[in-house]
Amino acid sequence: MTTEKTAPASESILVVGGGISGLTTALEAAEVGYDVFVVEKNPYLGGRVAQLNQYFPKLCPPTCGLEINFRRIKDNPRIHVLTLAEVEKIDGGPGDYDATIKLSPRFVNENCTCCGACEDASEMEVANEFNFGMSNTKAAYLPFGMAFPARYVISPQAIGTEDADRIQDACQYDAVELDMAAKTVNLKVGAVVWATGWEPYDAGRIDNLGFGVYPNIITNMMLERMAAPNGPTCGVIQRPSDGQPPESIAFVQCAGSRDENHLPYCSYICCMASLKHATYIRSRYPEAKIYIFYIDLRAPGYRYERFYETIKADKNVFFIKGKVAEVVEDADTCQVTVTAENAVTGKKIYQKVDMVVLATGMQPTAVNHPLPADLTMNESGFVINDLKGGGMLATGCANKPADVVSSNQNATGMALKAIQTLTGK
Repeated sequence: MTTEKTAPASESILVVGGGISGLTTALEAAEVGYDVFVVEKNPYLGGRVAQLNQYFPKLCPPTCGLEINFRRIKDNPRIHVLTLAEVEKIDGGPGDYDATIKLSPRFVNENCTCCGACEDASEMEVANEFNFGMSNTKAAYLPFGMAFPARYVISPQAIGTEDADRIQDACQYDAVELDMAAKTVNLKVGAVVWATGWEPYDAGRIDNLGFGVYPNIITNMMLERMAAPNGPTCGVIQRPSDGQPPESIAFVQCAGSRDENHLPYCSYICCMASLKHATYIRSRYPEAKIYIFYIDLRAPGYRYERFYETIKADKNVFFIKGKVAEVVEDADTCQVTVTAENAVTGKKIYQKVDMVVLATGMQPTAVNHPLPADLTMNESGFVINDLKGGGMLATGCANKPADVVSSNQNATGMALKAIQTLTGK
């Protein structure tokens, strides 16, 4: 591993995470004159928003917002993007931090034109993490169509194989560097904003809901990818077991959330996500029956409340207030039975459906990937900001469960707080 030392930049800001919160923080700070380093562990920017089919409030595709932000980043020389990068260590205090960043090799340099010849030449397939493992991708791949940076990636699994040689031979631009090595970069910054985001709670840990045991039980983010045109099924929502269109789908709300054995808090977005998913299903299968099992339905704000009222008026959408006790699949028909007690009538319900979608909760990434810094966390792993002390702050879902709009608003505020750390005001 080689080490590179950068010039001191004590009046710059380090943003850890290149999702929607990190991008907003970086742009807000850079566009008023501050240098910003964006460190992202994936080979692309965009975070969870990039994986969505549509997002609130206008049900836009990710391209709607990300394309504008990517253009602003590309045009702003004050923003320095480091992908496949992770913070290893941060020392110092407000106004004077030393950050050590590890850069993993992409095996493709800046000569890449995204011509796709390397992908065509590759014969090896690897699991597509962008699609939550529901499909495979070639060992040389572009993470998604409008990925930024617009540059291919070669899976480390291909290095040292004949497939790597095929990939290199196919490139006409000397963009493939199979001997590219990991390295570290040292940055001197005045403030750090943690925008490390969230990850879906592991539904396999919820024993009674059958995820990972039965193929026709999926998570909300898996459905999101399934509905996306660039997803594993090219936008077709289908039963995983046989690829057939579902005639009935059940949503299990609070799958892991508001549960002392899993996530004790409300994940804020799950109810609205399931209502949004109902629109996906309805647009493709107008006669499909949709059953939503919930503890409490939360639609924060007038706009979301109106959206909920629209879904509730659909004659093929049924809301059942009651906590789901069990989800099992029939081995012969592959139909899934959801067992719950109706909290209104007191009767037990056994609802058969073709598919079940678990509205899994939002867990801060820092729970499974601890942040290498002296930060105060609550019992659930969200960062508690010291707004008076400044220096290191968290934004978006690293700070609390939030939707895209709230994350953007919060990121703007954290950009200002980071700037105040630099100016001492």
